[in-house]
Amino acid sequence: MVDYIERDFAGMATADDAVNLAFKISGQILSVDVSKGDYVKKGELLARLDPRDVELQKAADRSQFERAKSQYERMQRLLDHEAVSQQEYESARAQYVQAQSAYENSKDLLSETNLRAPFGGVIERTYVDTYQRVQSGQTILRLVNPMSTTVEFTMPEKSLPLLFDSTIRFSVTFDNIPNRQFAARLDTYAKTSSDASGFPVSLKIERDEAERYRISPGMTCQVMMHTQGKGARQSTLVVPLSAIYAPASGGEYVWRVTSDGRVKLSPVTLGEVYGRDMVSITSGLAAGAEIVTAGVYKLRDGDSVKPINR
Repeated sequence: MVDYIERDFAGMATADDAVNLAFKISGQILSVDVSKGDYVKKGELLARLDPRDVELQKAADRSQFERAKSQYERMQRLLDHEAVSQQEYESARAQYVQAQSAYENSKDLLSETNLRAPFGGVIERTYVDTYQRVQSGQTILRLVNPMSTTVEFTMPEKSLPLLFDSTIRFSVTFDNIPNRQFAARLDTYAKTSSDASGFPVSLKIERDEAERYRISPGMTCQVMMHTQGKGARQSTLVVPLSAIYAPASGGEYVWRVTSDGRVKLSPVTLGEVYGRDMVSITSGLAAGAEIVTAGVYKLRDGDSVKPINR
């Protein structure tokens, strides 16, 4: 008998930080300074646009700004001598402010011809080549954090209510680290599933543990969920999956051992699977009954058996 629920799910580590990087302005690619798989530091130069178009615009805006500034200062002197109207002065001032704003903007745009890493990570993919012309917002490359503390898996609809239970616990075992079980906590989950394939759930493992074992995006794992949930508040009769006899003719059975040491085939109704190798019995078997758990397809009614381990 058990008074808990265990579920296994297939999961995968996903990137904590991942971003598609793009230029804020259009232009021609002057160089792509990184390749797929390169590790880059925060602030490192990744790609450059040809700055000539922006430099020409900057020069034009500077010239316009200097003319507007000169005119504005002249209007100030004339206004002091009441040689121009207040309206003419305000017009020159507005043109000066506008030209100054355009010039400052063009200076900022010059810095936008350099694409830099917003955080340290690995170049997952590049999407453009040198001399290619690109539009503002067009993806140039994808940067990901090589260390992951996030595990994602998909949960079926019938198990979703268990997430609301305060006793829920998660553990994660990565396929390439089979001897280490990582404790995990519930991070986020979606309450809707648009394609009916299940509900995405996200877990977090401790950063120190992730760094120590170098958990990276793409690593596959098994997620174990354990809870004293609503479905487990009443004790449930469970048996090993190896005890179930399911002949080709249909039905599910167990070999029950009688008091004289012989086996008798007993039909049962199966419930939910618990953990990796247990299944619940909803009818057909009483608690405390002795059953065969190995070699069930080699037995016949009335065969004599001897318990190896009670």
